Amino acid sequence: MKIYVLRAIGAGAVMAGVAVAPVPVHAAEAFFKDKRIEFIIGQASGGTYDQWARVISRHMGRHIPGSPGFLPKNMPGAGHIKATNYLFNVAPKDGTTIGIFSRNIPTQALLKHPAVQFKTETFNWLGSPELTNRVCVAKKGAPVQTGEDLFAKELVVGGAGSGSAPSTTPKVLKGALGMNFKLIEGYDGPPAVLLAVERGEVQGICQTVAGLDQIQPGWFEKGGFKVLFSLEKKPVARFGAPTIYKFVKTKEQRQIVSFFSSSTELGRPIAAPPGVPADRVTALRRAFDATMADPKFMAEAKKQGLQINALTGEELADRVADLAKTPKEIIARTEDIAGLKKKKKKKKKKKN
Repeated sequence: MKIYVLRAIGAGAVMAGVAVAPVPVHAAEAFFKDKRIEFIIGQASGGTYDQWARVISRHMGRHIPGSPGFLPKNMPGAGHIKATNYLFNVAPKDGTTIGIFSRNIPTQALLKHPAVQFKTETFNWLGSPELTNRVCVAKKGAPVQTGEDLFAKELVVGGAGSGSAPSTTPKVLKGALGMNFKLIEGYDGPPAVLLAVERGEVQGICQTVAGLDQIQPGWFEKGGFKVLFSLEKKPVARFGAPTIYKFVKTKEQRQIVSFFSSSTELGRPIAAPPGVPADRVTALRRAFDATMADPKFMAEAKKQGLQINALTGEELADRVADLAKTPKEIIARTEDIAGLKKKKKKKKKKKN
């Protein structure tokens, strides 16, 4: 006997006696059986997003009806924007492609980054495996060793591509608060920036704590990094460093910093393209939730030094929607200081 469930199409439809098409609960299983899900990663191999994607890929398939296989695929470029554009515009909209990309992506869309070709509110958000803090750090022995130093001395930091946190964070803090960051671009990800720190090419980076722990285990404990401040309102007890809000002086500065820092509340967002059938989105969301509680997955994550602090797809979607409510004038000001506004071309005067 087949079992059916009703797809919700609005309370009014049922009240009015409108017929609702039944959907077989085995529909998702029939679709995903013998399929392979491509997992797009907006970062080069070796980074934390890459690490999370590969661990999830080894476990999530058995929680999806039909038990499809997974194929992780790195697609770095433009601070994860290349991968996000692909997921939105090119990837099949049938549930066979999902992606993980920077938590900064929704912010970059609001800031009208020139490379953005997507609308974050239309993605089908599946969840996030962790939440983490973002910090700005300096190498031991660099001229800058405290947040206060940044108002009198210069810190040379490495960038990981337009739109990435290592690139955007120092721009925003320099423009909004007057901190003396000097940004050097040209690195293809945080691991490359940290190699540059070791070589003495740059002196620091703004990056997540989890990312730094994963790329350079033990550097914090050994004193290799000096944490200047964290970007969230609550300080990280582990470091004894202030938050960026210690250096905020005006209401506008607070609003800009709050808007920019809100992206950390999105964790490591995973999404399917817009247009994927609702039953498949539900199957993927529930499979993600089950994976986060899977003992085998949890054991592997722990072995790799990954800390699970998950968000559901619904929670992630709500946070993205809240971020979109930021006042337009604050978005415009942040866009301006981050250097993302397109310069208007001067019209050539016609010769008489």
